[in-house]
Amino acid sequence: MSETAALARRAYETVEPFHVVAYFNPGIREACSDLGIDQHAFYVGARAAPMGEANAAVVTAAFYNFSPTVIEAGWSQALQAGLAEIDDRRYAMLAEQYGTILAGIDPAEIEALAQGFGTVVDGLPLAGRALASAWAASPVPDAPALALWRHVSVLREWRGDNHLAELIGHGLTGLEAGVFHEADLPDLAVRRRVMGRRFFRITRGWSEEQWGEAVARLTARGLVEGEPEAHRLTPDGMALYDEIEAGTDAVSGAAFTDAAEGLIERMRPVSKAVIDAGVLPGSKKA
Repeated sequence: MSETAALARRAYETVEPFHVVAYFNPGIREACSDLGIDQHAFYVGARAAPMGEANAAVVTAAFYNFSPTVIEAGWSQALQAGLAEIDDRRYAMLAEQYGTILAGIDPAEIEALAQGFGTVVDGLPLAGRALASAWAASPVPDAPALALWRHVSVLREWRGDNHLAELIGHGLTGLEAGVFHEADLPDLAVRRRVMGRRFFRITRGWSEEQWGEAVARLTARGLVEGEPEAHRLTPDGMALYDEIEAGTDAVSGAAFTDAAEGLIERMRPVSKAVIDAGVLPGSKKA
């Protein structure tokens, strides 16, 4: 792995906890009630708000591993509630959470990180990266913590778009990519972040039958083996998994500089504060 690819991997692992606070925020239930939408609609609307009132098919393409049914229903609700209203509510919830979570961190450091990551995302190549491009064109909030979240979101979606290109290039549909990612590894001692098969299906809107059919297709390709609820990667599947991850990191790392490396290291205490707050799944309040 090249130095820039390794840096891209560290960047993803470091900024992800800070980013996903938006989608595991304790205030989402109340926000959905106030807006008259369900949580799928809030997620779809909040994440795709920078795309404007695009056709649901465009949003489905950008989200990739979600079923069209989930996106169409969620996007319809989001449009009715108002994308600006959802966007504003998301930022208001983030402001409340970060006000508590980041209380022990120097505000000047948050402002410096926001400025630094703003410079990084301003230099990203965006051609072919639809969702990242939309986020890069979105307004930058005045509050430093929210500006930092916005910049991290651009970076996160940019890496995601790079990852989708790798998946497409290796012939994996959105559902197959989910089946592939949620498969057990040949070496069960190796740990990695997964959603869980059932949670993936529920949140992405796929049926057990569709899941089983995707497992069968990947089995025919020699990439997985076993039952749909207990499938695992074959050696060829593991090799492809590593190839896709390495390709994503290689493309993403090409845009990172020495200055970005310093920013990533400085983000570690910020992301640790998020983890220690216990608001994310699997985390406990320190």
